[in-house]
Amino acid sequence: MVGIREQKKLETREAIQAAAVKLFAENSFEKTSIEDIATEAGIGKTTVYGYFTTKNDIFISYCDEELDLAFAQLRASDCDEKPLLELLVEFFMLKFTFVTKNREFGRQMLREMVFPGEVNERAKVHDQRYFDILQGFFTTAQERGEVSKKHDNFHLSVHFFSLYLGLLAGWFTGYLSTLTEVEEGMRTMFSQAIGGIEK
Repeated sequence: MVGIREQKKLETREAIQAAAVKLFAENSFEKTSIEDIATEAGIGKTTVYGYFTTKNDIFISYCDEELDLAFAQLRASDCDEKPLLELLVEFFMLKFTFVTKNREFGRQMLREMVFPGEVNERAKVHDQRYFDILQGFFTTAQERGEVSKKHDNFHLSVHFFSLYLGLLAGWFTGYLSTLTEVEEGMRTMFSQAIGGIEK
């Protein structure tokens, strides 16, 4: 059972994250300061620094938690039994829905994934966790004979992630306007790619 002090710390951390995400969406990541986040969360600026070093740390922490949630949803749906295509589509659609539910937040997330302003160790750890999950999918697919074992799982993960980024860019530039279009495009592109890596 979580103690009162631990519960209060958790609530403060969540309040900081919620305030940051709200302000990133309303004012943009660049125009939001730690002081703005503290004010929105109803706490002192020093308190924010007791939990996070930079606003980018707040951003990555929130993304980490959403990744955990997405993967938990996937695990709850018996992902080990699903064909690779279905598993990849479900995983990336969960990720897509999270990234696009708030345009400004999604824009910042896309920028941090593809063109980070500086090397951020916490962001690298987040990215590695993401690729670890994908590599696990490909390892399982190889064990089941869906994918040839001659392929390197990291490069496969990068390949499918790149396809996902293309769809994400299509959404933000207006080439894709509905989740149905995104999922159909994802299924088509992933099917074509899987066709090239089968045994």
